[in-house]
Amino acid sequence: MEKEYHITEEVVTALQQIVSPSFVFSNEDILKQYGSDHTEDLNFPPSVVVKPQTTEEVSEIMKLASKYEIPVVPIGARTGLSGGILAVHKGIGLSLERMNRIITIDEKNFQVVTQPGVITEVLQNEVAKADLFYPVDPSSKGSCFIGGNIAENAGGARAVKYGVTKDYVLNLEVVLPNGNIIWTGANTLKNATGYNLTQLLVGSEGTLGVITQIVLKLLPQNRYNILMLVPFYQMTQAAEAVSAIFRAGIVPSALEFMERDAIDWTLQYNDFGDLGINDGIEAHLLIEVDGNYQEVLFAEAEKIVQVVEAYAIDEVLYADTEEQKNKLWKLRRNVAEAVKQNTVYKEEDTVVPRYELPVLLKGIKEIGKKYGFRSICYGHAGDGNLHVNIIKENMPDTDWKTNVPKGIREIFELTVHLKGTLSGEHGIGWVQKEYMDIAFNRLHLQLMQDIKKVFDPKNIMNPGKIFPQQ
Repeated sequence: MEKEYHITEEVVTALQQIVSPSFVFSNEDILKQYGSDHTEDLNFPPSVVVKPQTTEEVSEIMKLASKYEIPVVPIGARTGLSGGILAVHKGIGLSLERMNRIITIDEKNFQVVTQPGVITEVLQNEVAKADLFYPVDPSSKGSCFIGGNIAENAGGARAVKYGVTKDYVLNLEVVLPNGNIIWTGANTLKNATGYNLTQLLVGSEGTLGVITQIVLKLLPQNRYNILMLVPFYQMTQAAEAVSAIFRAGIVPSALEFMERDAIDWTLQYNDFGDLGINDGIEAHLLIEVDGNYQEVLFAEAEKIVQVVEAYAIDEVLYADTEEQKNKLWKLRRNVAEAVKQNTVYKEEDTVVPRYELPVLLKGIKEIGKKYGFRSICYGHAGDGNLHVNIIKENMPDTDWKTNVPKGIREIFELTVHLKGTLSGEHGIGWVQKEYMDIAFNRLHLQLMQDIKKVFDPKNIMNPGKIFPQQ
């Protein structure tokens, strides 16, 4: 599908009959609102926005779309960073925001059944009332939807210890492109029965079907945590210390990297008080350990300090109260927003084996000098996931359009050379698809496209995403 699809009045009327006219929108302002996420300044509005509330309504919408071969883009909270919800071929923008119920919390089996439009932090807070823990912790957890997390296989700060979204999905209710409804697995912790369709749907970026119900496993809630901020005089030493902490036998619940510019920019837009950052500090590590026994956590924190003292560091800051902890986490979570407010930017989501992080960081800075751009780096250093914000500042538009893509390609080539890949948690979507040839050869890509054809022979499910030149 290469042409834009413009919705007819007949289709609009049919959609109104499915969900009622109150939940079908064709107003230009609404369409523009649902035509963008947090990816740069891109906007591709759909032809119409539809807001179903039930699986059956989604099924009827997909049957209609299949009949007329209309593109359908599933839309979550629009917090994505790879352009996954951009309606590049127009068609139906399928907003799942009304499907926002937590259906049941199973305290006996440590499971929750939820609809996709539930905000991730809301789900975390609800299961916490039952002393249960959903650990996947994306920076946008206060606004992103759990369905979008599954579509993108979201990670976040605590992935280093607890894993990413895929590690908690047991079963999915999915509406296929032809309108059929299936469950992909079983509500069990182990399942060796046939192909793993559940994990195939996780991270598929809305290209295979519409997720309408989700079964997640949960963990017991931890009672304690210790959070510390470690300032480093050399950025590469901060990256080196990450691997050293693990080699010392410590598995933190979070291990975040922020270079100095990332913190300085964030402090400009938020009141965090005086962190007392001395001149010459190039980067910080934000390190958390958690568990149920305070004496164990104190011993782990002491061991971490012993490790980082082998490098050129300033005084370690401990967050002694919940208020201080919340401030430090808010600082980390607001970095991306601060960069966005400051300048036009492109954000890349590189990931490498964590021991290679210093090499990647050094290489990114060298590539930036080569192509004339500045980058601000931060991210989930504990699992090798480095977010690279390339900022425009005063760069001429011609250089921004021609030189920066060349630099991005070299960054990804370095990443893959280091046995890493293009995205750790943001997905490929619209903005990274032309770089897929770096990570995969023609056979790899053909296998993936063949899988899509089995699910979606008419190519109506979020077309134009993931695969190059589509």
